[in-house]
Order: sequence, then structure tokens, then C-alpha cells
Amino acid sequence: MPVYLFQGEEGYYIDQLTDLLMESVVDEGARDFNQTLFYGLETEVATIINACKRYPMMSEKQLVVVKEAQGLKNIDDLIHYVKKPLTSTVLVICYKHGKLDGRKKLSGEIDKTGIVFESKKAYENKMPDFIISYLKGKQVGIDLQTAQVLTNYLGNDLSRVINELDKLLIALPPNQKRITAELIEQNTGISKDFNNFELQKAVALRDRVKAQRIALYFEQNQKNNPYVVTLATLFGFFANLMICQYAPDQSKAHLMQVLGFKWDMQIADYLEAMKNYKPIKTLKNVALIREYDAKGKGVGNSSVPPAQLLIELLYKLMH
Repeated sequence: MPVYLFQGEEGYYIDQLTDLLMESVVDEGARDFNQTLFYGLETEVATIINACKRYPMMSEKQLVVVKEAQGLKNIDDLIHYVKKPLTSTVLVICYKHGKLDGRKKLSGEIDKTGIVFESKKAYENKMPDFIISYLKGKQVGIDLQTAQVLTNYLGNDLSRVINELDKLLIALPPNQKRITAELIEQNTGISKDFNNFELQKAVALRDRVKAQRIALYFEQNQKNNPYVVTLATLFGFFANLMICQYAPDQSKAHLMQVLGFKWDMQIADYLEAMKNYKPIKTLKNVALIREYDAKGKGVGNSSVPPAQLLIELLYKLMH
């Protein structure tokens, strides 16, 4: 194809596809003459078009890559080239953190002559499976609970997740083929006992003592346990719990399907919480978390630090 548009919120797949083309379109020995790399903020559309209109030297193809194309001024003017691209040029446009304006004609013209790929942000509830699969590809194992702990800490930014997993792979002792909670704690500071996964479990069980113990640990280790991440975990938990409580079919299999869960362990906290929280309490808890999110940003709060806000919130969630 003469033109590729890789766009979307998830930069990992955009980078992977771009690297694949950079390794395969032009032979290594001919890349100095036939592979051109531009960055959106540092170039102009006219310069890119001129490069695309050149013919390859001692090669069947030339490759022109535009990275960070979201920073390219007047990007829609590329349509003048895209309408009639050279078959000897492969143009790759990498547009991260969003998509081209669908009301404009450029993406439509690229779709006619080339390929448009949207790299969507990964859902956080799919991340444990991704972590397990990625490590399996490296012949290394990890259990679901440990993968969930990593997810709670790293979120759904694939580039960040891959970077941290690669660091853990480097840190693996010789002949060890499993990422353990102990290895993670040694190399990232994420405690195997005091983390958002364990906090969610404590809240589901309404275990006030354990929840407050974890909150106190978070207060002493705020760098590895940011307030905003903990609130996002709690909000997601109670939002999902509300879905479970109002589902017409509350069987485990149906709830797993509704929430997109693959493993029994993922639904366990919700089944326990359905015994411990009435729907009206769940609704109030969602509102409470929103309130404390605003307080953490200084709304109606000028003096209480986030760590103390979390202790207050946990008390109210479970009483």
C-alpha cells in the first residue's frame, strides 16, 4: 500500500506497526538513501510531499515516515499527495493521542488508496490478560493476581506496561521463569500485601481494619500509591458493583460476561461485596468517591492532604 495512517489513543501499536514497516519496506543497505523520517512539529507539509515525490535510488521502494503527525500544521494539505500517491513511495503517518478530524477529507482519501488503522486504548480489565500473554511470549509465567497488582499500579498505558515488564525480565534471576510478587516488590516498590488490589478486596469484605492498615501504608509510600489511582480503582469497583446489583441475572457466569471478566478471581470481590453492600449504599459510595476526588483537587478542601482524605473516605465507604 502506498499510504498508511496509524492513529489513536494507544501509541504502543502505532510504534510497533511503524517499526515493522521501517524494517521491511526498504532493504537495510539502501535505507540511507530511501528511508526518510520526519517529526510533525519540526517539518512542513510541502517538505513531506516533496520527499514522497522523489524516486528511490537503487531500490524498488522508498519509505517516508511522519512521526508525531498530530503536531503537523495544515496536515489536511497532504490530501494533494494522497489523492495520487507514487507507487514507489510508502508514506506512513503516525497520529497519536487522537484521530484525524473525521469531517475532513484526508482520512477518507487515505482509506481509498491505503490503510487506516485506529489504535484504541486498551480496557484496564483486559490488562492482566495482556500481561500474562506478553510474558508467555517470553517463556515467562505470572499468576493472575500478580498481573492484577501490576495493572492497578501501571494502568492501561501499554508502552509503560511493556517497559516495566521488560525491566522485570532483566531482573529475573538465572533459571527463574516466573515473575513473582516478591520480584515486583524488590524492583518496583509495589508491596505484595499493601496495594490497590488488596485494598479493593478489603473494601469488598468490609474489612475495616485491613483497609485502614493499607491506607496508612499508602500514607508512608505516596509515590508508589498515588491518591488519584486509588480513587480510580475504588470508583471502578463500585461502578461495576452497581452493574452487578442491578443485573437481572446475577449468576457468576452472567456477571463475568457483563463485566468482561475471564477469570473467576476477577469476579470474586464482587460476589463478596454483593453480600455486604445494599444497592443504595453502593450508589452513595459512588457519590462519595466523586466528592473525595474533588476534595483531592482542592474543591472545598484547603488543608487536608490526600493521604488523610483516603482514610476518611474508606471509613465512610464501609460504615
